[in-house]
Amino acid sequence: MKRLTYRIVLKEEPEGGYTVTVPALPGCITYGKDIPETYRMAEDAIMAYLESQVKHGETISDDSRTFEGVLNLEYA
Repeated sequence: MKRLTYRIVLKEEPEGGYTVTVPALPGCITYGKDIPETYRMAEDAIMAYLESQVKHGETISDDSRTFEGVLNLEYA
């Protein structure tokens, strides 16, 4: 079994809960009522996405070689 790494992005929704996207997997989007549920839902969505990729003979990619940082700028 291969260990895969995925970056997830959570966006707090005005009506409550969080929408989560997986940038490495285009179209992989889900929702959770709170942070723990959001992480569980993200894991389920990623697993379903990977199963679909395998079924269709597509290459599985992950974020294991992706590095991320934050850049703060002042803009006039």
